[in-house]
Amino acid sequence: MSSVFGVENSASGVLRRAVELDTSGRYQESLVCYQEGIDLLIQVLKATKDDAKRAHYRQKVTDYMERAEKIKHHVLKEKEEGKYHKQIKILENSTGYSYENLFKPYINEMLTEVWVEDPYIRYVHQLYNFLRFCEMLIKGPSKVKQINLLTSRDEENGKDQQRSGLQEIKNSLLDYGVTLDVTFSSSIHDREIRFNNGWLIKIGRGLDYFKKPQGRFSIGYCDYDLRPCYETSVDIFHSNHTRKT
Repeated sequence: MSSVFGVENSASGVLRRAVELDTSGRYQESLVCYQEGIDLLIQVLKATKDDAKRAHYRQKVTDYMERAEKIKHHVLKEKEEGKYHKQIKILENSTGYSYENLFKPYINEMLTEVWVEDPYIRYVHQLYNFLRFCEMLIKGPSKVKQINLLTSRDEENGKDQQRSGLQEIKNSLLDYGVTLDVTFSSSIHDREIRFNNGWLIKIGRGLDYFKKPQGRFSIGYCDYDLRPCYETSVDIFHSNHTRKT
């Protein structure tokens, strides 16, 4: 009984968040929460024996599924018309913007190739940021087989650290069947990430929008959701014609 109660509380929390995101117009994120909350609520429904409670949960599931379906059609229509554009404002010192939270709504099984254009994948912490981004991609549900990185060389501090770090990431990705192709440019300035499932994400600070933790054993050192951020903007678009150029 206690385990069912725990699942019910989790479902309520996730669905409450879904409604908040829905109300604020953050439809793609709300859809992810609706789907997760519905799955949890179905678990509660299956474990409930009382007929009155079962009828209550069944109606809740139906209501949330209908809303999720409407959102799905709305987002699909915007994508087809090329009108989808969402902007996220990350405020100074705000938390909750790990790569998982930021990119998860746009990753699906259709994703097989990713292009990252970021001039600042040079220093150790930036290499770790890129590594965490790659880890997020291979955890799924995507089927990523190719990651393309366009960045600039670290001429001031020597090339060994950057080159060896990227080579180590490349070798490690091969163990997961993922190929990393690195290209250097001396003129790159813009920062953007492109998915071959149609999503395009532009981040003002690229992947390097996290502040340095207070120490190696401080909260936020491992969990990026708890890491304070620099102020930046994230623009998300969708295009059926997004492709490598």
